Amino acid sequence: MTLLELRLKPLTDRQLNAVVKLDQLCLGGLWSQEGYRRELNSPNSELLVLSVLGNRGSPPKERIVGIGCFWAILEEAHITILAIHPDCQSQGLGQVLLWTLLQKAVRQKLDRATLEVRASNQAALSLYQKFGFQVAGRRKKYYQNNNEDALILWRGGLQQKQFSQLLDRWQQQTNEKLARCGWRLENGDRKLKA
Repeated sequence: MTLLELRLKPLTDRQLNAVVKLDQLCLGGLWSQEGYRRELNSPNSELLVLSVLGNRGSPPKERIVGIGCFWAILEEAHITILAIHPDCQSQGLGQVLLWTLLQKAVRQKLDRATLEVRASNQAALSLYQKFGFQVAGRRKKYYQNNNEDALILWRGGLQQKQFSQLLDRWQQQTNEKLARCGWRLENGDRKLKA
């Protein structure tokens, strides 16, 4: 089986339209194009896109399949977005984004990570729990489109030696899952540069 190559890089201006479309599809339009542009210009924002070159059986064309973002606030990485195109879910791509965001948080000397997730989103909860996030609270009726509660998840100890060892193990597990699903992360055999 030929593996499709994934690229994980910071968002660029030329990708804004594609990212807004992915946001619309996955998150119902959480951020507008202007919102993403603000994030691009913010020194406290880490905004990544995961893209693939081509589709199986079609001519090469870069297609954005994932987005991830965190805000660096004091010692905390507040993960604001983690979304994967519905056609590519459950194939390790969310793990790639989350692993990379956590790695970047460590390199920025942040000590903990937090996020909100829909209480009913079992796939996302499973992913976050796999990476050691725990429920720290609940925001009642947080999501305006259906008044669903959000769970507040928290992960501490990012600067501890044990966490670096976990990152190494998660990277290996993630690369193995990607390969099983037909993907290969560009530079996936090496640590991504911050």
